[in-house]
Amino acid sequence: MKKASKLISTLLTAAMVGTLLAGCGGSSSNTTTAESVADKGTASTEAASSGETGLDTSEEVELVMYVVSNEPAKQQELTDNMNKIFKEKLNCTLKINYIGWAEYPNKYPLLFSSGEAFDMAYAATWLNFSALAQKGAFMNLDELWPTYAPDNFAMQSETAKQQATIDGHYYCVPTLLATYSAYGPMWRTDILDGTDWDGKMESFEDMEKYMDLVKANRPEFEPYDVCSSGSEMDDLYMYNNGMYAIKGSTNDFLFIDPMEENPKLFTYYEYDKTPEFLEMMNRWNEKGFFSKSALSDTDTEKTKNGKAALKIHNVDTFTGLVIDKPEYSFDYANLVKDVSNLSFTQDAMVISNTSKHPERALALWNLITTDREAFDAFFYGIKDVSYELNDKGEVKTLDPDNYAASAMWAARTTELNRDGIGTPERTTELKKEWDAYIKDGVGSQKYRSFVLDTSSIETEYAACQNVHQQYWWPLELGYTDPVSGLKEYQEKMEAAGIEKVREVLQQQLDAYVAGLKQ
Repeated sequence: MKKASKLISTLLTAAMVGTLLAGCGGSSSNTTTAESVADKGTASTEAASSGETGLDTSEEVELVMYVVSNEPAKQQELTDNMNKIFKEKLNCTLKINYIGWAEYPNKYPLLFSSGEAFDMAYAATWLNFSALAQKGAFMNLDELWPTYAPDNFAMQSETAKQQATIDGHYYCVPTLLATYSAYGPMWRTDILDGTDWDGKMESFEDMEKYMDLVKANRPEFEPYDVCSSGSEMDDLYMYNNGMYAIKGSTNDFLFIDPMEENPKLFTYYEYDKTPEFLEMMNRWNEKGFFSKSALSDTDTEKTKNGKAALKIHNVDTFTGLVIDKPEYSFDYANLVKDVSNLSFTQDAMVISNTSKHPERALALWNLITTDREAFDAFFYGIKDVSYELNDKGEVKTLDPDNYAASAMWAARTTELNRDGIGTPERTTELKKEWDAYIKDGVGSQKYRSFVLDTSSIETEYAACQNVHQQYWWPLELGYTDPVSGLKEYQEKMEAAGIEKVREVLQQQLDAYVAGLKQ
């Protein structure tokens, strides 16, 4: 999710159910039976085998997929198992390559410019899906998607298809699982017994009080979990104040107030509350809430492993922590003021422009997203080895140090995705609240289908992203003076071309808003 978690960023790496749930947002409730989906998968497999789709499966092929995550120790066992199913049903096998959380910011973009031949990859708004599509990194799916993944295509909403469209063409297959923009702290509630902590976590002030107590009473813990993928606190601060990142994900530098009738883009140095935020983060740095070298720390699982007390992310990361670490006690608070459903391209699958087998890759995707046996083997692994199920069909990881659910979160569907055994009531309660709040065409929800077109400002936009990471990340963590550092950030962003970027994107936003009013 910036910064792997910023997305996710720090995110979700972890244990099977934690990874399974984490994606980049929380899932919505089921609406269709798994049996009907499994029937579709069986029918489509039979159709593919009989040649009704025009797919020739007579030759066995190996497909190659890239995902962003740390590779589980015993992943190859799960891959071998799923390939038995894939070979039987589509005469193909799948090789999964991993780009780790500590290396993805640099390695992921290079994947599509290297010329390497591969077939499928995880993609997302936070991984700059639209910009990469405009550069020609992905294959045009206008004909391929409905032809070779017809069941998946039919199950997609018009909103999802719109979000998958760049310059009038489909360039990804979005997730079939709705997710939420809710974001906030998850914290250990069991490490401050005997202190005067009041248990409140409703504001940044409450977070600071909590971390003060952790620092004073439990020095073996890092009060705030920050690593090389950066801090999520700036995103959370903006969302808490009702602002919306126009890219639709974390690690952005342009925002709007979604409640305005004709919103105007602005960036951090123009926001009147930014100095207040930087003063807070500078204070937290001085208090030692996180390491002075956090941006070189590659440990993305400090909260899970009992080294840190509090981290920022989505409700599904919280749920995964509760399930995977029952010996700890966690709680969660959403501090996003205007919750909306994330774009369906927050988790997506793309076909590389270098793919030699796009038809078979899409047929495999159709199978995975509609067939229960194929999905479970792909996403969860081997029953009673890497996961177990209870009578309700809920899932639990076995041996999380060696196994994890798939990092290809885009494969999740409302029908096939399983709840985790031990999912806390807190998660269920929060999702009901958000479902009741979210309304189409209101607040940030109406901007979820807005897709940036940076093709005419590619150089300037990339330069701004580089400046943002180089100058804003240390600034937001209090490593540089908040006053002079913010001025330097502004100067560097202006030199990188932020005004041209804003001018072009504002025109696109105005056109989008005008279209909503028609």
